Amino acid sequence: QVQLVESGGGLVQAGGSLRLSCAASGRTSSLYAMGWFRQAPGKEREFVAVISRGDGSIRYSDSVKGRFTISRDNAKNTVYLQMNSLKPEDTAVYYCAASAKWISTMKDDFGFWGQGTQVTVSS
Repeated sequence: QVQLVESGGGLVQAGGSLRLSCAASGRTSSLYAMGWFRQAPGKEREFVAVISRGDGSIRYSDSVKGRFTISRDNAKNTVYLQMNSLKPEDTAVYYCAASAKWISTMKDDFGFWGQGTQVTVSS
């Protein structure tokens, strides 16, 4: 069992940056693949980025590749999402999630979720 709490969301202008954090408690987050998903109003929750357990392999969605960077600090039990060159279409609630799989981009593979943090990008 792991509990996840996101922070770092907010309002930013297009072209700006934000860094989201996801603090894990309970079982150590290094035992899980850690992912970020987002959900915009009226849309399905979609994959953004994931970092595997073990070797730290990383995957990104095509929409954020080259702009967002996922990282993890196992000593702090924390995962980060650095978001640069933000666009209005990045506006969504961002969720941190944990999966027992080595790595996955599928939300159904993630059994633990945070409460989400709002990111709003103004044009």
